[in-house]
Amino acid sequence: MPTLILKRLVMTIPSLIGVVIVTFLLTRALPGDPAAYFAGPAASTEAIEQIRKSLGLDQPLPVQFVDYVQALVRGDLGTSLTTGQPVAAEIAARLPASAELTLLGLLVSMAIAVPLGILAATRPGSMIDHACRIVTTAGVSLPVFFTGLILVYVFYYLLGWAPAPLGRLGIFDSPPPTITGFYLIDSLLAGDGTTFMASLKQLALPALTLGIFALAPIARMTRASMLAVLSSDFVRTARACGLASYTVVVTYAFRNAMLPVITTLGMVFSFLLGANVLVEKVFAWPGIGSFAVEALIASDFAPVQGFVLTMAVLYVALNLAIDLLYGLIDPRARMDA
Repeated sequence: MPTLILKRLVMTIPSLIGVVIVTFLLTRALPGDPAAYFAGPAASTEAIEQIRKSLGLDQPLPVQFVDYVQALVRGDLGTSLTTGQPVAAEIAARLPASAELTLLGLLVSMAIAVPLGILAATRPGSMIDHACRIVTTAGVSLPVFFTGLILVYVFYYLLGWAPAPLGRLGIFDSPPPTITGFYLIDSLLAGDGTTFMASLKQLALPALTLGIFALAPIARMTRASMLAVLSSDFVRTARACGLASYTVVVTYAFRNAMLPVITTLGMVFSFLLGANVLVEKVFAWPGIGSFAVEALIASDFAPVQGFVLTMAVLYVALNLAIDLLYGLIDPRARMDA
């Protein structure tokens, strides 16, 4: 297993290098001049040139790229021009908010999609099977920002059940002491039930939005994988031996159907990190997605580059975790690797 992890880490180095190069070139190709933006419309040409020189944008692209790589080696992602804070500090402060929302949305989708896919596979052609197809079709068809706006309109504006979509906590609530950065966990560790409930209420609608978005591929893959396994010889043998239906489906069939589902979960988690950008804007969520969008509008290169690099590292870590789960679930996969 350590050898497998080392090989996977070595294989990710070219990918990360490619991400750094492509991100650097794309940010420089974006329309707009950061120096002119931050100098203001009334600034003179001399003032704009002075700002451009202070930012190092007057240097040739190869010189700028070498300076950027040298800063990365030192762990310096640059300074955000919009906030005046180091990008690494901004990402470290905002990443827990995005991670908490993404993980809760994934848990919501799994809690609905996996049982729904199993029930649809064990009862093909039934009402549950048709309901699974309808839900998956709706989940694929609805844009994530549209789903979020509909949920806000219904549950906040019409029914008044949900709090105002104004971030991680209401305006009269105080954040818990920072331990993990996850408000739900930190409030539990601090024994603050009021903050826990306030944070959970704020998380409900954005997490449900992401859950609906992720529900469709997980349910479809669970159903398809279970149908393939349930028609296998060992399942028929288990039924012929008189084993209970629950034991056959959960213990034997679902475990053998988990590998494609885990692959889909990894892909869905990657999609959710991208969909976070839209959901965070709809619900005013202070995550790294909204931070990157604001920096992109302002032609602020450093936060955009830091955001893309952070997402690339998360994808690499996610793929490594999936490989390790493969080996734990199916020893044959570990031996093949």
